[in-house]
Amino acid sequence: MTDPILYTIAAPMPASHRFHVTLDIPRPATSGQRLALPSWIPGSYLVRDFARHVGRVSASDARGAVAVSKVDKSTWRCAPCAGPLRVQYDVFAWDLSVRGAHLDATHGFFNGSNVFLAVAGREGDPVDVMLVEPPVAGKAWRVATTLARGDAPQWGFGLYKASDYDELIDHPVEMGQFDLVDFDAAGVPHRVVLSGRHFCDGPRLAKDLALICEQQVSLFGELPQMDQYLFLTRVLGDGYGGLEHRSSTALMCRRGDLPGRDDKVSKEYRRFLGLASHEYFHLWNIKRIKPAAFTPYDLEQESYTQLLWVFEGITSYYDDLALVRSGVIDTPSYLELVSEIMARVLSVPGHRWQSLAESSFDAWTKFYKPNEDTPNSVVSYYAKGALVAMLLDLTIRERTVDRVSLDDVMRQMWTRYGKTGLGVPEDGFEVLCEAVTGLDLGPFFDRYIRSTDEPDLERALKSVGISLTCDITPAPDVALGLVLKKDTTEIATVYRDRAAELGGLAPGDVLVAIDALQVTSSNWPVLVAPYAPGDRATVHAFRGDELHAVEVTFEASPQRRWRLLADDDVTPAVAARRARWLQEEAPTA
Repeated sequence: MTDPILYTIAAPMPASHRFHVTLDIPRPATSGQRLALPSWIPGSYLVRDFARHVGRVSASDARGAVAVSKVDKSTWRCAPCAGPLRVQYDVFAWDLSVRGAHLDATHGFFNGSNVFLAVAGREGDPVDVMLVEPPVAGKAWRVATTLARGDAPQWGFGLYKASDYDELIDHPVEMGQFDLVDFDAAGVPHRVVLSGRHFCDGPRLAKDLALICEQQVSLFGELPQMDQYLFLTRVLGDGYGGLEHRSSTALMCRRGDLPGRDDKVSKEYRRFLGLASHEYFHLWNIKRIKPAAFTPYDLEQESYTQLLWVFEGITSYYDDLALVRSGVIDTPSYLELVSEIMARVLSVPGHRWQSLAESSFDAWTKFYKPNEDTPNSVVSYYAKGALVAMLLDLTIRERTVDRVSLDDVMRQMWTRYGKTGLGVPEDGFEVLCEAVTGLDLGPFFDRYIRSTDEPDLERALKSVGISLTCDITPAPDVALGLVLKKDTTEIATVYRDRAAELGGLAPGDVLVAIDALQVTSSNWPVLVAPYAPGDRATVHAFRGDELHAVEVTFEASPQRRWRLLADDDVTPAVAARRARWLQEEAPTA
């Protein structure tokens, strides 16, 4: 039997914000052991160079110190040694996000990709992890992770285990003082770990999340094999985010996002439920059903695929759909969520310039590296992907007279790819859609995935008795086609081919005056309100330390607002189709 590699994680002085890591390698490479830290983490498609947080790396064997040389930005090599090798290093932990590592006197959190140096050639070996309780005076800390326990008691410090390196880095760890909210789904214990001060109604949260999780399990027909599932939730005054893992998720939310002691589903609570639902759906769609480009993951460099819209966009469709299907929110609330997504996608120019396939492929260099021109050139494969997924679902339902739906396609994705571990080829989703539905969907994918057409949702929604209208209202604050940074007069974005760009203004310019009247962050809407389309004005702005004067011509700049309404006056057949889609109570004859 192969001796396990042992990592010991200690936080000897939490105020120092550093984890101390000791790595014991029982059989190092005789030619000199290579060690490397991942450069990115699955679910977040940006090279983040976690190794920049690693302090000095030292090594020793039974005879004493072993020389360590740095090979590149995230790789070290230890000199040949006799017998077991011990490596020691510190990791600066001050990234309060779901992707990083954070340590202070109140809690500790880390993703394995931030702290565990991979032992080259030994990635398939079993791993032990010893978590050492920090010396925090007067505070009893606990541990929350879905790593398999060795001798560690439940919620306690001690020995944990992983079968290999991939498993090791897919179980984040929260330590500190936290509250637990418990419920079961599909017979498996689920728990919400609430770290940070909060005023959450735990029973209410447990009830709602149980309904959402059970609904998703019913869609796929089963829960992936696991002993438990954890929602590791850091509660802050301001924060939002989530990252999926194989039997847990790391979440961040605001205190106001959690439910209070009433029956109302506020917009803030609805947002949190949608986030939890999104990450839970990833249990199937990305953690097990993966693009072939990610099988296996190469975490030292980018892995490109045009399918991120499938894994994030379809997940973004089902995350809100699960809320209404589970009964946690009603149909009007769900339709409001859809209208908000439409506004996010269709109100900015980027959706006309980048396709979903391109957005997926360029996530590394564009979507996750936004700049001042991003609204003009980039579309979100999350948001537009959700709209296209809805359109695909409704199209399949209509053309097959409800014989088949996107639900059936996702179940087959789980059977063919998720349960087998096979990666989804670049054309795999499209091919499977046609095989499951019996439809020729090539024109659909050409139009909505490989080109930049807007999703034709009005006609599709009408087929399920949902009316879609678009109200046009004046928007004088954007009548020049620009957006100011919050509480400043600095231009954040200048929209493509709009009045501000045509007049010569650019992102970063600081507005000073319009027609000789001083501009402030608060009076800008008031100053531009009197102008009508076609009026001209002189705008003074600083670009760097130079003052520029430009002539701008105001334009008609209507703001579109989408409204979705479930129609009452529909045929029984349409009402039944809507009920099947949203899994509402079927209408009586």
